[in-house]
Amino acid sequence: MIFRQMFDAESSTYTYLLAARPGAEALLIDPVRGQTEVYLELLDQLDVRLLHAVDTHTHADHITALGALRDATQCSTLMGRQSRADCVSRYLDDDERITVDGLTLRALYTPGHTNESYSYVLEGEQPAVFSGDVLLIRGTGRTDFQGGDAGASWDSITERLFPLGDDTAVYPAHDYKGWTRSSIGEERRYNPRLAGQTRASYIELMENLNLPDPKMMDVAVPANLACGAWPTPEVPHGR
Repeated sequence: MIFRQMFDAESSTYTYLLAARPGAEALLIDPVRGQTEVYLELLDQLDVRLLHAVDTHTHADHITALGALRDATQCSTLMGRQSRADCVSRYLDDDERITVDGLTLRALYTPGHTNESYSYVLEGEQPAVFSGDVLLIRGTGRTDFQGGDAGASWDSITERLFPLGDDTAVYPAHDYKGWTRSSIGEERRYNPRLAGQTRASYIELMENLNLPDPKMMDVAVPANLACGAWPTPEVPHGR
């Protein structure tokens, strides 16, 4: 299997490329618009054809490359059924499977960070979950905007992700400390927001984080509802 984890330093976003083999169809998860040329070059180098570009949710900290990749490669764009983006090619239902040249991913509705967040489970001998911003490495995604809900976050993690099994690898959409992967077992035992906590204590913790809004939120959210098709503001001459 071809697997690449790419990092956008400006937004601390991980993007994932998956394909069964050279010459096969491929899938990209959580692509960043500013990295579009990097993705296109890598697709060419690996001799794979992009079939699907997928966002786990409507991101608030960067602009998605869904639209740019669709225009460049004629790939389909996918998001969960609850997404408000009206530009995607196909909306996925909870437990729906995507097959890409022998690779199978299962869509899991995991609200909490936002009310339309999905995780994607790579099935097979080495299972993995691409958890978006719901479950991070030694952390969890904030729940204070875009329909986020701390109780739903706890339920998604403990009732949807933890049952995937301790050996399931965890690949989040963001990391801020240099971590690249984890596992369900590690996060169950060592994630300070989850280990030894109750649903009530988790809700209290999340509701008292008092974090500032993402600096790009006012631009990124409307842009991402249009699959990233949002013009870059022009700076007037003389400024």
